[in-house]
Amino acid sequence: MVGNSPCASCKLLRRRCAKDCIFAPYFPSDDPHKFAIVHKIFGASNVSKMLQELPVHQREDAVSSLVYEANARIRDPVYGCVGAISYLQNQVSELQMQLAVAQAEVLCIQMQQEPMMPLPTCQIDPDEKSYFLHNNLPQYLNLSSSTTNVIHDSLKRESIFGHDMVS
Repeated sequence: MVGNSPCASCKLLRRRCAKDCIFAPYFPSDDPHKFAIVHKIFGASNVSKMLQELPVHQREDAVSSLVYEANARIRDPVYGCVGAISYLQNQVSELQMQLAVAQAEVLCIQMQQEPMMPLPTCQIDPDEKSYFLHNNLPQYLNLSSSTTNVIHDSLKRESIFGHDMVS
């Protein structure tokens, strides 16, 4: 308990805040919303049990995680944090694909300007409307196998340069 004011937990639960209140260090009275949202999602009893099972030096991080997850659950009751993580992972994948396509475009332009180097061919498979880069283009780009998979997957879905290319 800070001063004479009960912590946000004890204030919300309308109980006396003891000196050894497990919530007091993490849910100050000046931020009642922080505990209210955690209490709504997890329940005071469950939060108390979680905090008691943790070493003191880990409790602040645990409370931060609980507040984050509770806020995510309010925004997205079904997926919570997982929804946010999935969204960010999809963004990263999309940006990696865009980067790989841009690198392929730069390489094609560079190779067209260097007549000594054999040019990779970009072909359309008319049945699948997908593109395939030949002559080991990923090797020229110094790409990892995961990025190469992103390139090939993305090339199956859409054009490299925004229009159809045939060799």
